[in-house]
Amino acid sequence: MQSPPSEEERKGASTLGADTPQVTARAKVLGRALYAGDIKLAGMLHGKVLRSPYPSARIVSIDASAALALPGVKAVLTGAEAPRAMWGVHHKERRILAEGVVRFAGEEVAAVAAVSEDIARDALDLIRVEYEELPAILTTDEALDEEAPGIHPGRNNVSHEIRFTRGDIDAGFASAHLIHEATYDCHAQYPGYLEPMGTVASIDPDGRLVVWTSTQSVTQARLRLAAALERPISSIRVIQATTGGGFGGKMVEDANNLIAGLLAVKTGKPVRVVNNRLEDFLACCSSVPERVTLKLGMSADGTIVAKDVRIVAECGAYSGLSAEVMHVSAMRSDNMHRNPNVRSHATLVYTNNPPHGAFRGFGGTQMQFALNSHIDTMARMLGLDPVDIHQRNAIGQGEVSIHGWQIGSTGLVECIAQAAQAIGWKDKRGAPKAPGPKRRGVGMAAAMHVSGNRTIGNWDGSTVVIKVNEDGRLFILSGECDMGQGAMTMLSQIVSHELDLPISHVYVQAPDTDTSPIAIGSLASRVTIAAGNAAIVAAGMVRDKLFALAARQWSVPTDSLKLEGGFVIAPERRATIAELAKLHVWTYGGEGIQVSGTWDAKTVMHDDKVYGNIAPAYSFAAQAVEVEVDTETGKVTVLDSFVSDDCGKALNPTAIHGQTNGATVQAFGWALYEQLQLEGGRLMNGNFADYTMATADAVPMLRGGFVESNDPNGPYGAKGASETAILPGAPAIANAVFDAVGVRITTLPITPEKVLAALAAQREENVHA
Repeated sequence: MQSPPSEEERKGASTLGADTPQVTARAKVLGRALYAGDIKLAGMLHGKVLRSPYPSARIVSIDASAALALPGVKAVLTGAEAPRAMWGVHHKERRILAEGVVRFAGEEVAAVAAVSEDIARDALDLIRVEYEELPAILTTDEALDEEAPGIHPGRNNVSHEIRFTRGDIDAGFASAHLIHEATYDCHAQYPGYLEPMGTVASIDPDGRLVVWTSTQSVTQARLRLAAALERPISSIRVIQATTGGGFGGKMVEDANNLIAGLLAVKTGKPVRVVNNRLEDFLACCSSVPERVTLKLGMSADGTIVAKDVRIVAECGAYSGLSAEVMHVSAMRSDNMHRNPNVRSHATLVYTNNPPHGAFRGFGGTQMQFALNSHIDTMARMLGLDPVDIHQRNAIGQGEVSIHGWQIGSTGLVECIAQAAQAIGWKDKRGAPKAPGPKRRGVGMAAAMHVSGNRTIGNWDGSTVVIKVNEDGRLFILSGECDMGQGAMTMLSQIVSHELDLPISHVYVQAPDTDTSPIAIGSLASRVTIAAGNAAIVAAGMVRDKLFALAARQWSVPTDSLKLEGGFVIAPERRATIAELAKLHVWTYGGEGIQVSGTWDAKTVMHDDKVYGNIAPAYSFAAQAVEVEVDTETGKVTVLDSFVSDDCGKALNPTAIHGQTNGATVQAFGWALYEQLQLEGGRLMNGNFADYTMATADAVPMLRGGFVESNDPNGPYGAKGASETAILPGAPAIANAVFDAVGVRITTLPITPEKVLAALAAQREENVHA
């Protein structure tokens, strides 16, 4: 007979609300976790990709004969050998391998499969491509010129446009005591995950394509593979390999797994395609650059009465998810305030630069930089504290926003207060500036994000399958991907809590489209609220099956039963889950205990006027920072930072602190250091030596706290906690720089050169004042 859990195992079975190590941590730190690049199959070939050196050119001819003649080369594919289908998110406009023309420097032109990576790389050098270089359009101004040629045939260079108006914008501005307008420029940021994109693709004995890949959604990956390779969906199996970070970059915009799949189909052999870092810089979508012109009206007490936004965003050569990103920039920040009058006009523009797309924060970072910088500026004009303005305008629990968002919970006001207090806001902001070249200042910013998003079809749910094994331990099957944020741990915590089992008795299987339920994937901070609720439903179904069997066996009512420490207990009887699980199988008409629990948010897709409650919950955050500005060198150093995160309920404080700290460092990088250097459309710094990310010595001891607003729709009150914390960092730093030295930097990143130039302009202005 299977032994029940020991006393030690039963002790403190529930980990909800407690610091809990990631269930994947041991395999990772011991080097046992299998990333796509670690997978080795018999007869496996190695794939490499030849990329265009030009941002815009006509492909005159391709001669692959010398590459094909190289010993060890098994295939060389060009656009002529690839399927005719176009792929993309909404605009199907991209080929797996370019044919006829290339539209950005780095676009995939040919792919090689060889018996070793070195031979594949040598074969690339033997492919002769004759190009006719064409004029490249490298800025949005050039692209929007009436005489500019269309980057894509049959259309102009506007990929997408958004317009909406709420309320009476003219009356709102007419009532304002102060109106301020400014333009802010936000640049692209590379995701910077540790693991570059990687895929192993193979043809199984039945002719099906099996793909192990680094992805945020196995479901979306399979759909895209089926469409691009022109194969039935059921002929493709996608398994998520251990994924070393995603940050939006591993959703549906990278061609890595498409090329691996194509090479496997053409050769009939397993093929491994793993980007090196330069290839990943060229292939992965960076965040969407945007120019935001913001006009805001306020009353004398700081109440926001009107908001007018104009955005010009750049998607690069292909639109991908950039339209959705721009949509977020255009309207999400409207919902954190009570402002009744808003107008927005956003335009997404093609260029011949590398494509942009999804990135952590998904369009919120760009607009929050503009909005929070603007509020700080106007607060100073009105002689008010920006903390007070944010709190005065913050939307409250139970309110409906201007776009129809129903706010079930919010800790925004509390987040602002917590961050301000932690940084010593009142004392430091009012203190006189010390003499000398190094000046200190404080800044703050606030933000909101979604937990879920009903925009991919009319579904924003999740399904969790639980299988009870004969030893009383559980397998969880979910299609939601863990890319390091802790999805597997969260599911383990919830199921072990609901069934009062040790977390070690619960195992979450890697997402696999052959066995896992369909899932949208890890995006829009939706996994905790969607999959977490589905796990509660599924665990309840397991409990019901165990209780029904025990009640029948013992002739007792089900309401007299309880689960405790691995036992089902009646007033005078008890049995382990293992005993009941075996009995459930080995009896007449029996079956294994396997249940499927589904949860779908009670939300609505927005209408054609972008109105509708699209998410089951909304997350909020605030950040306060202290910086030091060296007026002789222009260097900005962040001395202190505190992020307050309204995560609803902290199911795993350690994991949320980790997510918050990671987001904070990415925000520091975007604000101060990171910048993709393009010359003539070509990337000049596609490596970690030249692409300057925030390192440990550039980051202070990161501090933070939670506000637990306990959302009514979240599992135990929880909501998303992976993205909101990235949003306020850049404007908080920009506001602190102004507080320190009195110059407003509106173009990111805030480099020493920009600070020195602004200080010089300030001195010149003072001389002529």
